[in-house]
Amino acid sequence: MASNLLTDAALRRAHPQDAPYRLSDGNGLYLLVRPDGKRWWRLDYSFARKRQTLSLGV
Repeated sequence: MASNLLTDAALRRAHPQDAPYRLSDGNGLYLLVRPDGKRWWRLDYSFARKRQTLSLGV
């Protein structure tokens, strides 16, 4: 599967779909695009061997 890159053009083309989806940089940072059209920046990381998610804003 081709990886999505966080380029300006890719972010501008991100439109809502039936289910939430991610546009990822491959290092934990991603843009979550929800069906209602809202976009949230998130960062996945590990701490004490547990996966954590940090919400960076809209």
